[in-house]
Amino acid sequence: MTGGRAQALQQMVERHRWDLARQLALFAGIVAVCLWSVHVIIIEGTDWARIGSLTGVLRSIGRFLVLDWSLIPQLALPMVETFMMATLGTLLGLCFSLPVAWFGAINVTPSKAVFYPLGRFLMTLSRSIHEIVWALIFVAAVGLGALPGILAIAMRSVGFISKITAEAIENIDHKPVEAIRATGANNFQVMYYGIIPQILPVVLGTIIFEWDINIRRSAIMGLVGAGGLGLTFFRQMHMFNYGGVTMVILAILVLIILGEVISHYARKAVT
Repeated sequence: MTGGRAQALQQMVERHRWDLARQLALFAGIVAVCLWSVHVIIIEGTDWARIGSLTGVLRSIGRFLVLDWSLIPQLALPMVETFMMATLGTLLGLCFSLPVAWFGAINVTPSKAVFYPLGRFLMTLSRSIHEIVWALIFVAAVGLGALPGILAIAMRSVGFISKITAEAIENIDHKPVEAIRATGANNFQVMYYGIIPQILPVVLGTIIFEWDINIRRSAIMGLVGAGGLGLTFFRQMHMFNYGGVTMVILAILVLIILGEVISHYARKAVT
């Protein structure tokens, strides 16, 4: 018995040593990859001669600290446009998301062979393409202005809203659904009375969270001609008005803080 215990203890120590050696080797590999990435991307890939001395860098940063207060009256309308772009884009994205979520929920999809993979593909497609790319597509299709920004935000929102909604539908309690179905209710009545009440808090919370994210997205839509504060930012950069650039950044910050406050109280209202 004593020899068996000693052998088992020895085997445990050996396993511990091997596990420790594997962990150290993995850690060393990760560190090596990080150091190699820093060397290739930062050290070799940076034009250090163009950056110049520390004094030059501080002088360049100082240009952005001289605020252009005269730009304030010109920021009100782009701020409103950005806010409305995020709101309308989120609402339009919600409208697009509902059928996609219906197709992509395995327990309610009209066809597991056709509509379920179609719904999942649309979710993945929406999340895979960046909002700037969507904006470029819609700018080319419908021209400059807020409309392509709204469409881009809507398309970008479909993936997140529909995926969370579909997963909420798949995780519902089926007992109320079966009870309603046993009364002879049709599919619409089952959805309206048995499924929607269960997923409504999750869906509302998801919409509020996505709207909060869309405020940030809409602030950069103007970089590709889709209106809002991003367009003002783009113009100030092209005019080399560094103080104006800082003012636009501060306006974006104010808008994001406003969105945070609104979304905080809205989430509390639905939970």
